[in-house]
Amino acid sequence: MTDLAVKAVSRPGLALGVLAGALALDVSGLGVLNAALPSVGERFHLADTTLQWVMTAYAVTFAGFLLVGGRLADVLGRRRVFEAGVALFTVSALVGAAAPNTAVLLGARAVQGIGAALSGPAALALLTETFPAGPARNRAFSVYAAVGAASFSGGVMLGGVLTQFFGWRSVLWFSVLLGLGVLAVTRAALPDGAGHRGRLDLPGAITGTLGLTLFVVGVSADGAAAWALLAAAALFLALFVLRESRTADPVLPLGLFRLAPVRAASLAAFLQYMGSVGMLFFAPLYLQGMLDYSPFESGLALVPMSAAVFLTANFATGRLLARYTPHTLMAVGLVLIGVGTGLWMTTPLDGGYVQHVLPGLMLSGIGQGLNFPSMTSAALSGVPGERHAVAGAVNVVTQQIGASAGVAVMVLVAGTREDHLAGYHLAYLTAAVACVAGAALIALRRQA
Repeated sequence: MTDLAVKAVSRPGLALGVLAGALALDVSGLGVLNAALPSVGERFHLADTTLQWVMTAYAVTFAGFLLVGGRLADVLGRRRVFEAGVALFTVSALVGAAAPNTAVLLGARAVQGIGAALSGPAALALLTETFPAGPARNRAFSVYAAVGAASFSGGVMLGGVLTQFFGWRSVLWFSVLLGLGVLAVTRAALPDGAGHRGRLDLPGAITGTLGLTLFVVGVSADGAAAWALLAAAALFLALFVLRESRTADPVLPLGLFRLAPVRAASLAAFLQYMGSVGMLFFAPLYLQGMLDYSPFESGLALVPMSAAVFLTANFATGRLLARYTPHTLMAVGLVLIGVGTGLWMTTPLDGGYVQHVLPGLMLSGIGQGLNFPSMTSAALSGVPGERHAVAGAVNVVTQQIGASAGVAVMVLVAGTREDHLAGYHLAYLTAAVACVAGAALIALRRQA
């Protein structure tokens, strides 16, 4: 270990703060502009079909470039790629904050997603380099995951507050300030993380990135265009798998999926994001559209979920990981997410916050707080150290697929009912059944 690495390990709080801060940037970037969308649409005179790309442009490039970001971190060095990713995210946020038109804003959001795809996998690998296996790493995973799991709903809430009092551009200015803060202390806090010998498989990187990007765009589209995009995604992903099975330096070592913990963590990641992001997608439609909450009020209504996630992951899950396997906690967490989402099936047109909204938020938040650290730990279990960044990227990819494809399925299910509220209820039931079934599968596979 280099002198710098030793220095980083001797200051674990600073290192963890830097890594958690970067994770908060990446995850909140998905939702922080959610409450600001009406203001953005009014400023640039955008129709809803165009406005959705303020969100989707970020999600598409984030998911599409994750595997490449993970491989680059393993080959070129984790801290180097981490710094590049945070810097790219920050500069893009600055461009977006000053955007004079729609094209510049959408371009900036897309480049932000690439920055997040570079820094995210590198951060997870740096976490394992900085904290030795055992209680210290479990505790670090808990704090890191607490921030990550709470950042999406927290970003939605923060975006609403900033937009209401300072305008939509303040949301991106906040990202600039946080990014600069992370960069300012990165070198003092983190180990150098020299790269491992190897090369970037360019054909694999191209086919994998195109496949994932087209897939996320496809599930966000509709009609014939969606089917065409999904067919193209399937073709590129098939070429990607074929290439990865034959090259000596794959972007994604397919052998990772022979590891039971990696498979379980991927399933848990998909289902958590399907349930939690699905709930958060429908929340403003219900709270603002049916209960007449303001954007600020609907943002504040989500605070208990963020608090439950953070407190559970930070103060409970680390200790529980010392006594129980990640499989056990993933299963319990998914059951709680499923039950919490299912409780929203009781929401009526004139519902009350305490009796109809809050219980589901709290149970889902506790479940996320148990599941996120556990799946983060399991995603790296049995994986060689030189593959930690790409293994982390695999888990984040499945999170994004859950957030996009899973939510698309929920929206499709909701659209089968003429009564909007009945449609929401059917969507909640779909996510709840999927989470509980996934928990049962993880538990049974662990016992097999």
